[in-house]
Amino acid sequence: MDNIQAIGIEAVERQAAAEIAACTELRALDDLRVHYLGKKGVVTEQLKALGGLEPEQRKQAGQVVNRVRDALNLLLAERKSSLEAAALEQRLQAQAVDITLPGRGEQRGGIHPVTLAMQRAVDIFSRLGFDLATGPEVESDYYNFEALNFPAHHPARAMHDTFYFANGDLLRTHTSPVQIRVMEQQPPPYRIIAAGKVYRSDSDQTHTPMFHQIEGLLVDEGVSMADLKGLLQAFTNAFFGRELEMRFRPSYFPFTEPSAEVDIAWSKGDGSEPGWLEILGCGMVHPNVLRACNVDPERYTGYAFGMGVERIAMLRYGITDLRQLFENDLQFLWQFH
Repeated sequence: MDNIQAIGIEAVERQAAAEIAACTELRALDDLRVHYLGKKGVVTEQLKALGGLEPEQRKQAGQVVNRVRDALNLLLAERKSSLEAAALEQRLQAQAVDITLPGRGEQRGGIHPVTLAMQRAVDIFSRLGFDLATGPEVESDYYNFEALNFPAHHPARAMHDTFYFANGDLLRTHTSPVQIRVMEQQPPPYRIIAAGKVYRSDSDQTHTPMFHQIEGLLVDEGVSMADLKGLLQAFTNAFFGRELEMRFRPSYFPFTEPSAEVDIAWSKGDGSEPGWLEILGCGMVHPNVLRACNVDPERYTGYAFGMGVERIAMLRYGITDLRQLFENDLQFLWQFH
C-alpha cells in the first residue's frame, strides 16, 4: 500500500472518529455506522479494493484497513453505550418520584364475598363440632366416583361433566373424595366438613366451570335423618341470621340413601310471598360407601350434605348476577370492604 492510500484511509479514520464523537442521537450514530462500515460503506469499499493489489501490497493494505475497521467498530460501540446511558438517565429523571410527597389513593383491601361466605360457613360448622378436612383437587376416578358408589357405566356419572387428564385422573367434581380419604385413615366416629374448589364442564348464566363447595359428613352409632335436619336448620338460621322455614324433598344421589334436596322459604324483598329456593343436597350415607371404607353399616350410620358456596353467598349478600363474583369489578367488591 503506497503512502497516498495510507494517508487516505487514515484521513477517513480521523473524520469518522470526529463525527462519532460529535454524534448526539442513536439514529444518527447508526447512520454513521452504515456510511463507514455498511455493505457499501467507505471502509468496506476499501476492503473490496484490496483484491486488485499485488500480494505484498494487499497484505500491508489489509492490515491498515482492518485496523481502521476495528477501531471504528469500537468507537461506535462505546458511543452507543454512552448515548443509551444518557437516554436512560433522562428517562429516569423525567419519571422521578418525589418520595417526600404524601401518599394518595391508599385503600385497604377487602375479602371476596365467596371467601366471606366460606369463612362464615366453616366457622358455624366449627362451632357445631365439625373439623375442617382438606384433600387434593386432582383426584383419581376411585376417590371421585367408585368409592362413592359410582361404579363404571353407572348412569349417575352422567350427573357430572368431568375434566379428565390423559392418565385417567380428573379435576374433582365435588369435595366428597375428602370424606372417603378421612374414613380410610381412621376409625369412626367422623364429624368433618370439606371445603374447597371443584370443577365441572358446565358454563352458562347460572354455572361456572370452577366453583366452591362445602360438604359435611357425620358417621356414628345411632345417627338419623332427624339429626341431619336439626343440623341443617341450625346452620341455615345462623348463616342467614334469621329463622327460615325449611323443607326436604326426596331426591337421588348415588352416595346417600335416602337422599333429599333442601329448600328454604325465601323472600325476594319486594313484598311478595316467600317462595321455595333450593340451597343444598343431603341424605344418609349409603351403606356401600361405608363398606368401601371398611366401616360396618350394621353398626354405624351417618349423614352427608353439600352446598355451593357461590349460591349461598349470592343469597346472603343480595347478589343477583353470578358473573359479578368473577369479573373483579372493584366498585362491586368494595361493597364488602
